[in-house]
Amino acid sequence: MTRADDIAESGPLRETAGRALPLSADDAWDAVDLPGTAGPATPPEAPLEMPEQDFRGPPPQGPDAGLPRPGTIAARIVAFGGAAAVAWIGWVEMVAAFGTQITFLQSVLLVLFVTTFTWVGFSFCSMIAGLFAPRRVTPVGDNDARIAVIMPVHNEDAAMTTGLLAALARDLYRVGLGERAEIFVLSDSRKPVSVLEEMAAISRLRDISPVPVWYRRRRDNKGRKAGNVAEFVRRWGARYDQMVVLDADSVIGGATIAALSARMSADASVGLIQTMPMLIGGQTIFARLTQFAGRIYGPAIARGVAAWSGDSGNFWGHNAIIRVSAFARCCGLPDLPGKPPFGGHVLSHDFVEAALLRRAGWKVRLDHDLRDSYEGCPPTLLDMAVRERRWAQGNLQHVRLIFSRGFAWISRAHFVIGILGFLMSPVWLAMILVGLTLSANVLLSRPDYFPQTYQLFPNWPTFDPVRMLWLFVAAMLFLLLPKLIAILRAWLRPLARDSGGKVRLLGSALFEIGLSALIAPVQMLIQTRQIYEILRGRDSGWAAQVRAGQMPSWGVVLRRHALHVLLGLGTLVVLAFLAPWQLIWLSPILAGLILSPMTSRWSASPVFGRWARRQGLLVTPEERRQPEIIAAANALSHRIASTLPGDGLASLGRDERLIARISALLPEAPHGTVAERLDAISAEAKIGHATSRAEALEYLSPAEQLALLDSRHLIRAFAKLDR
Repeated sequence: MTRADDIAESGPLRETAGRALPLSADDAWDAVDLPGTAGPATPPEAPLEMPEQDFRGPPPQGPDAGLPRPGTIAARIVAFGGAAAVAWIGWVEMVAAFGTQITFLQSVLLVLFVTTFTWVGFSFCSMIAGLFAPRRVTPVGDNDARIAVIMPVHNEDAAMTTGLLAALARDLYRVGLGERAEIFVLSDSRKPVSVLEEMAAISRLRDISPVPVWYRRRRDNKGRKAGNVAEFVRRWGARYDQMVVLDADSVIGGATIAALSARMSADASVGLIQTMPMLIGGQTIFARLTQFAGRIYGPAIARGVAAWSGDSGNFWGHNAIIRVSAFARCCGLPDLPGKPPFGGHVLSHDFVEAALLRRAGWKVRLDHDLRDSYEGCPPTLLDMAVRERRWAQGNLQHVRLIFSRGFAWISRAHFVIGILGFLMSPVWLAMILVGLTLSANVLLSRPDYFPQTYQLFPNWPTFDPVRMLWLFVAAMLFLLLPKLIAILRAWLRPLARDSGGKVRLLGSALFEIGLSALIAPVQMLIQTRQIYEILRGRDSGWAAQVRAGQMPSWGVVLRRHALHVLLGLGTLVVLAFLAPWQLIWLSPILAGLILSPMTSRWSASPVFGRWARRQGLLVTPEERRQPEIIAAANALSHRIASTLPGDGLASLGRDERLIARISALLPEAPHGTVAERLDAISAEAKIGHATSRAEALEYLSPAEQLALLDSRHLIRAFAKLDR
């Protein structure tokens, strides 16, 4: 009997149009009050071999995906051929602006300018390539593929993650996937309080879910998220045909998962299908800015990427469906030789896994047309910087893998784009500094018109300011045109009405462009520093992501942005005396640096976020009409949060129901070697020596507290202690 049958028999379902549907969140919660001990924590193991890949050896044999479709070829010509044409035009025009006698500094500026000019040109050409994007159709018919919805977690907000999964479980059952879909929470949490809340929340989720929910927490966090997923595949992979990967703050609607499964089952050569997640839940100005930009500009950008990627798409690590057998055969990741940041675990593993699938012949697609796919966004600029630090290290690590044997050239292009996404910040900074140095050289040096003793005619310095101005205008157009095209596209579609109307859409876009212009130079310096730290050998570590930050104090923002302000003020003073005309084109950059503490603090304010919402600024359709699955997730998250233990591990001693719930997620007997159980052994000794639970908690180290939460025997011994 399945978990869905268990729930159906217990009564929390009602018949609607001849079909059993879950009750509302409140009804289901009240109807089910199980002790949290129904069934084992994990299903029977179904091992699947997942060998580590050799990046220098031949790829495993896979299907023959065939030649790219004509539309894909046309899109690649537009995207990459257009970028090449932009690079050539930028080079020719810049050389003409400098004249025939180019100095060393001018040569450096030439290379830096053409690089940035090509980068913004490629963004424009990539969007235009979206005209050749294929139209996807979801096939109908029988589909019996077994689906695992997996959510790796690492010290996350337990109520939020389980609320998302509870809403998803109801949606899966509603669309008819209750008999072939299961939810698997893969925990890498290491903080004792987080683990306790996580287990309590999962037990409550298992009570109210109409589909099976399984839970496993690793004791060894080898490989981080990639290792977490790989361990799941090796232990239970043969149980499932497909797996949908979620992040702790993401979710996909049941109908979209059904469509993904049908599309994959209809084409035996498809190994991975990535959806385009929409950002939701932003409360601060920064989060709302990111959310609005992703909603308005994101679909057009995704359409272009889908067009030129074709069947050699990319993987973003979540909100995608994967063929389990293909993933197991192709995506076992070895540790890279050497120490972090360039050695060790593969950080941006998703790019690599997509490339490994493609080199074995499996199709990797971005199906941009699928909706009902959502994720959260960083709440503040400083939180985004922390997240980007790890991404920067992971993308730079790809330098070691980009020329691996058998990778498709489009997969290598994804690597290059990811690397340049971070390297463009130091390139942009270097271009500004070289330009200022050239200006200073002209102002402070005296030109030598007769460098040779017997020269008859002088060497007049040549420089074409008009041509330079037009190149600057062209670069700005390439930067802004994708946004303007996306705004026009939204203007002509219901998206404008759903975002507050055409006038508010335009106002929001202008607000986003202005604030983004202030944030961009700060991000440039932050990312440049990150690249410098990585090149110096500093590892990013592995901390839980900030999902719901708080407004930083003035002390924090002044300390974090002090260097930015000093650089902005210093450059302003120097240019005001030596070259005031340079302030015209440098003013947005200098304003962003000088105002960075205020921008960082005020953009992190939920008060200003609510003000913008009331004014109709940065509003998205999902905010005006909240998707049903998100509304249900929010309601369930609040209900689950109200049941979580409020005082940490001390709750284990006085709440018998909590003890039963936690114990149900643990094995009957201790497992592991003596060496692996040293923390449990020392925890047992300390608990035996303690006279009260409070005293025991003072004795126990964090590792021993984790051992306590891993053992039914230790939990019972701890509960017997007097207060």
